[in-house]
Amino acid sequence: MSVKLSVNNKDYELQVAPMKRLLDVLREDIGLTGTKEGCGEGECGACSVFIDSVVVNSCLVPVCQTNGTKITTVEGLSNNELSKLQQSFLDYNAAQCGICIPGMLIAAQALLDINPSPSRGEIREAIAGNLCRCTGYMKIVDAIEAAAIGDRG
Repeated sequence: MSVKLSVNNKDYELQVAPMKRLLDVLREDIGLTGTKEGCGEGECGACSVFIDSVVVNSCLVPVCQTNGTKITTVEGLSNNELSKLQQSFLDYNAAQCGICIPGMLIAAQALLDINPSPSRGEIREAIAGNLCRCTGYMKIVDAIEAAAIGDRG
């Protein structure tokens, strides 16, 4: 099947199996390996991306459903330098193993896009679909809060 999509503002036309997961197309066919596979069942959020500004688990989306869409991966959150949110994750040491961080960044960006001044409770709720086994979430919440208020750790 031929599928046309815009990924991080770059247009692609790919010949792929229609039921191939978007996650695999991004990683294998396009070479964007920032999006991670955690569980492969849509439970952990590590593979989260934006499709037409909506956060989805790319491990659950067959590429045939993405024809003509605009996709933003973690790589697309910045241009030539890290975004304020990405820099905040670095400043606050919010990552340990790193598997969950791309999905956390996508979820956090989605929150900040609609609520630029979230409470800690709203931050926790926004990232609730993203599982982390390393950090205990405190530094992640701190990093998102700091990005919202413009603080640097």
